Amino acid sequence: MSQKLHQLLKELRERRGMSQQEIAEKLNMSRPSYISVEQGKRELSLSEAQVISNIFGISLKDMEMGTIPDIDKYKEMIISFLRSFSSKSDGKVPKTKLAKLLYLADFSYYYKNAKSMSGMQYRKLQYGPVPDLYFRALDELEEEGKIERDSKKSDVILISENNGSKKVPLEKLEKKEIELIGKIAKKWEDKKTREIVNFTHNQLPYKVCSPDEIIPYELIIQEDPEYVY
Repeated sequence: MSQKLHQLLKELRERRGMSQQEIAEKLNMSRPSYISVEQGKRELSLSEAQVISNIFGISLKDMEMGTIPDIDKYKEMIISFLRSFSSKSDGKVPKTKLAKLLYLADFSYYYKNAKSMSGMQYRKLQYGPVPDLYFRALDELEEEGKIERDSKKSDVILISENNGSKKVPLEKLEKKEIELIGKIAKKWEDKKTREIVNFTHNQLPYKVCSPDEIIPYELIIQEDPEYVY
């Protein structure tokens, strides 16, 4: 496990509002042993790393890289995009198109601010860049009753906000982040999924990476401004 991860474990724990004792119990170790982990004096075993991965909602790959994606903020980004499309027809967005919109939001935000919105690590897959936690985020939102999936009409899975539930507050997103999401949604609202897939495939970050490789955010800086989103 990387030294960087040991330095970030405290931040991960505090972000979830958990005590050292709570984490220690989940790892079946004593509190002093867990404190040693946070201090970098004790390594995590693979099975312990998997427990940490499940607790904090990060992949083992992200842990290896020492990154902290904010899955709760990422879920708010999903809701924000769905709301941006709510005035269009039935407000349903194809799952693949939604994944690309989220990628454009994270990378275009990085382009101007040298940091992403969510901290997600996007992997080069056949149908475009997607973080490992995308499908987990959708599953959790559906289990929480915040989104709905519809695949009855075709083989395309459509995602929409569950308007029958209490409106989800967007507490983690800043005003400028919501505004950027709105601009991206407006540009792509009338475009087909294939068009946005082709767009992301032809961007420099996707083109220069190998299949299944994590796409470095820094590559978007080399892209022409009109091709950022």
